[in-house]
Amino acid sequence: MNNSAASLPLDQQVVFISGGARGLGEHLVRAFLGEGARVVINYLHSAQAAEQLAALAPQRTIALQADVCHAHAVAEAVSAARDYFGLPITTVVNNALPSFSFNGDARPQADTLSWEDIHQQMEGIVRGALNTTQAALPGMREIGFGRIINVGTNLFQNPVVPYHDYTAAKAALLSLTRTLSQDLGPQGITVNMVSGGLLRTTDASSATPEAVFDLIAASTPLRKVTTPAEFADAALFFASPWSRSVTGQNLVVDGGLVKN
Repeated sequence: MNNSAASLPLDQQVVFISGGARGLGEHLVRAFLGEGARVVINYLHSAQAAEQLAALAPQRTIALQADVCHAHAVAEAVSAARDYFGLPITTVVNNALPSFSFNGDARPQADTLSWEDIHQQMEGIVRGALNTTQAALPGMREIGFGRIINVGTNLFQNPVVPYHDYTAAKAALLSLTRTLSQDLGPQGITVNMVSGGLLRTTDASSATPEAVFDLIAASTPLRKVTTPAEFADAALFFASPWSRSVTGQNLVVDGGLVKN
């Protein structure tokens, strides 16, 4: 391994953010751009939003459409990003979320939950993360450095609302985080997870009643609901040189609601 690459500064990194055009993804893009990184804004349907976001720093961003459920499409996007920047992907943030709404009234109940519900979330969350990770691995191995950051949830520790399908997929992603960290650590690649609760507010959480947000805020030591921008700031840690000896971990960013 190239030891000089073990703590690559953020402003020398090329960051692939899946689902980066809107919601939490937009805040992740803005956070990495703020630290001088080059950023690949991956999107599925939100082309206009992705292009508008890329226009904030046109020399350091590229918006690329790819369905993370399809390995070939992801590999093509990673190749296009390398051609554009002249550098391999150093950091992957697995943020893409299949179509989902945090609406407790509309969620599948225990007796209506189908395997198709779970499979849809597994496809987007777990398969998507596997595809992006595998596409970026050759470049990471080439330079002896890599950062994989998976977006999780605190709901499998505190299922205040039992979103069975979403939570099952995120729990599987935590398991993959830990096993990949064991496999890839010797190559200078760390794999970690950042887990929020409900964020105030994203597209996915917009269906959540204000009363629920207020209840969560009252239950946290900080007496507030974490914002997408605050979550994105925490994600920077796992890409930064300050986390160079941290891997296989799950950082819960929810104002102290869940003690991990």
